[in-house]
Amino acid sequence: MVSGVFPEFAIACGEEASDPTVLFEGHEVRVDELDASGHLARQDGDLADVAGLGIRWWRYGMPWRLTEQETGIYDWSLWDRALEACERHGLEPVVDLCHFGLPDHYPGFCDSAWVDGFGQYVEAFLARYREPLFFTPVNEPSITAQCSGRWGIWNDRRSTRRDHFRALANVVAANVEAIARVDADRAGWWISAEGFGCHLAASDDDQPAVEEARALEDLVWDLHFGVEPHASVQDLAEHVDRRMLDRIAAHPVGEDRMIAGHDFYPVSVHVHGTRAEALTIDERVAAYDQEARRWHRRYGRPFWVAETSNLGLPASDGTAWLAALVATLENLRSDGLPARGICWYSRGDQCDWQSMLTRPVGDVTEVGLFDSQRSPRPVAAAFASLAKRHAK
Repeated sequence: MVSGVFPEFAIACGEEASDPTVLFEGHEVRVDELDASGHLARQDGDLADVAGLGIRWWRYGMPWRLTEQETGIYDWSLWDRALEACERHGLEPVVDLCHFGLPDHYPGFCDSAWVDGFGQYVEAFLARYREPLFFTPVNEPSITAQCSGRWGIWNDRRSTRRDHFRALANVVAANVEAIARVDADRAGWWISAEGFGCHLAASDDDQPAVEEARALEDLVWDLHFGVEPHASVQDLAEHVDRRMLDRIAAHPVGEDRMIAGHDFYPVSVHVHGTRAEALTIDERVAAYDQEARRWHRRYGRPFWVAETSNLGLPASDGTAWLAALVATLENLRSDGLPARGICWYSRGDQCDWQSMLTRPVGDVTEVGLFDSQRSPRPVAAAFASLAKRHAK
């Protein structure tokens, strides 16, 4: 395994393990991306494939709901297998403890009941596993809150500003308290992963919509870092229990042992207003360059691209997308910005992301370094070359 320090420029991959609930054909359905990909049945082979590319950093999580099927009772068998497999294949796990879904005994992210339960789960994990140092306690807090409380598509399936902000506060409180627990227990790192939208105005008239969208994008970071939110989202305090905001404020994330995660895909660039032609790869990546610089001016923290792939583009564009994004990260580094790596997400193809998981019918989303038959795509060779270039 590698040392307990995140590298200057990490080359990473991850395994897709989303498990929200959705309403499909009149029934609540549990999405299970690990099951859809068949990963658990082929765990050793999949990790061997990743290690064979020269990758050493591995975003990995087992579903919380499968570890805690009854309140406070933990079955660690999946985690035992997962971490033992990482050890066998020389992969450094970045531990993901909650990836869009909750155990069945919690009603949803808008209800605060799960926050304390998650804290107990984190403490139990830390007590059992002494070696992991790198953690993503809650994956994509803002996306979790938006899909559950704003867009009405996952878990709680609510769609009001009040519910959105309550879900967001709950998720951030759970995350910052988990980070504090890790810090108290060991010299651990928060390696975050958060949706990173880039907003473009088709005309000057569309600029207010861009600014409003950016304020919402920033809010999750504002809460984590103790930064005053933009004026347009300061009504957060009107919708959220003051006690939950106090819990967040008690644990602002410091600058040591943390890397902020920008989850940036082709679909992460949003045009407000009307534009006739599709955005090119270069235009999408230029939008990230601009937004990453703005983000760094506001927060001043090291960051990495914690997730990317060709999502929204054909799989054949994967190599071109990777080359363009890596070139941009290198330019940011040349200009003195602390861009600390890139993670292709994920190892293999996923399912049903064309519909944001709302139609769980097994439609393959072709975004993997390896396809659903476990054959490497051309982008896998390009990623292996990148890993070799940054190997130490």
